[in-house]
Amino acid sequence: AVHEFAPARVITVFGCGGERDRSKRPLMGEVAGNWSDYCIVTSDNPRGEDQLQIMAEILPGVARSKASRPPEVLPDRKEAIARAIELAKNGDVVLIAGKGHETTQIFNGFSMPFDDRAVAREMIRRRLSRDGNELPGDTGDFQR
Repeated sequence: AVHEFAPARVITVFGCGGERDRSKRPLMGEVAGNWSDYCIVTSDNPRGEDQLQIMAEILPGVARSKASRPPEVLPDRKEAIARAIELAKNGDVVLIAGKGHETTQIFNGFSMPFDDRAVAREMIRRRLSRDGNELPGDTGDFQR
């Protein structure tokens, strides 16, 4: 559905939660690969599981998908969001999926503050302050 609104590319940042149905991980990778132009696989509340193992279980699904290129794997969710925003050009959609309204990331029983929305805003501000008010190819409609 995002492609209906995105004249250019869809760049998706996503992961799968730990201690949840493992059989869905490759399926989620396949769906993301089918509907995105570029995927960045990252951490999403690994809880007590190894985040690298979770991401490894997502990758076969992306490989089975219609994805035109392999995904990037960036375990640090903040780094993954920053990378997606860095890759974006005018008209692209950056889809940060999974955590929504959540304001924490859960690792080994500990909840650490983390808000996708705040991170995305920070990364957009940094990029705009570095590159000026406009994104590459921008017509000026996305201002600070």
